[in-house]
Amino acid sequence: MSDFINGFWGYYVAFVVLAGIAWCLWLIFSQRKWLKPQSGKVEDTGHVWDGDLREMNNPVPRWWTMMYIMMCVFGLGYLVLYPGLGAFQGRLAYTSAQEVKQDQAEEEASVKPIYARFAKMDIPQIAADPEAHLIGERLFMNNCAQCHGSDAKGSTSFPNLVEGDSIYGRQPEVLTATITKGRNGVMPALGAAIDAGTAGDIAQYVRSLSGLAHDQIRIVRGKGEYMNACAACHGAEGKGNKALGAPNLTDDVWLYGSSEATIVNGILNGRNNRMPAQEQTLTPEQIRMVAAWVWGLSKGVDVTSATVAGAPAK
Repeated sequence: MSDFINGFWGYYVAFVVLAGIAWCLWLIFSQRKWLKPQSGKVEDTGHVWDGDLREMNNPVPRWWTMMYIMMCVFGLGYLVLYPGLGAFQGRLAYTSAQEVKQDQAEEEASVKPIYARFAKMDIPQIAADPEAHLIGERLFMNNCAQCHGSDAKGSTSFPNLVEGDSIYGRQPEVLTATITKGRNGVMPALGAAIDAGTAGDIAQYVRSLSGLAHDQIRIVRGKGEYMNACAACHGAEGKGNKALGAPNLTDDVWLYGSSEATIVNGILNGRNNRMPAQEQTLTPEQIRMVAAWVWGLSKGVDVTSATVAGAPAK
């Protein structure tokens, strides 16, 4: 593809554009009949159909010709002012990206007064405000529901925001940071270090941590392997690590599913789950609205640690 972005292609495009306009002008002026006074006599082409339907060689109307000349002049003027001649940006240096930024700035300025009264409120206060609730819900529907669902209950690989479980926590500042900068949850693939049988034993042990059906014999082997391969991130008790984004394996909340096959697949092949950053899409004020709305879904309760976000653990 680099062959198509070097300097030659800019000159090539400019040549094609200018040659096309020049050809149109040449074609018009080569047919000079429109410049001559009309004598009233029209040339007969000699073509006759149905006995009396005769084709005449009437000159093109002058208004039609002048219209095309003006279009060519307009085209040349446009190419001087705006991009169109290859790499030449035009005298006005216009870009569509610049126009989008200008439109966004105007839109932000127009809605800024709406968010002004929420500027001094904290997230719980915003969540309790009926108007802010409607704003946050609408922003969520437009920007987040595609992944998390219109009911915010998520689906496979997309977190449920209603139940209160959170890998990184439910504190207002954490939710704001997550929406602003996004998240990239990565579990390394261990297939090069352990085999499928060992991964199955670990899966049985992990299932036992959250009270799911498990094989009593296999969990003995699985616990040892878990301590060697998994405890560094998920903890010796399997309660996870919010600083690392390592999930709690004891709360019976599963992003991909809790079957042995699903867990084994995650162990052997790893996981790479990404939430895109919204800071280029939403303003800081809008991000606070969304964070407040999400926080309000569970009132900050994090079932992972059974605490209220922002409050000390009991």
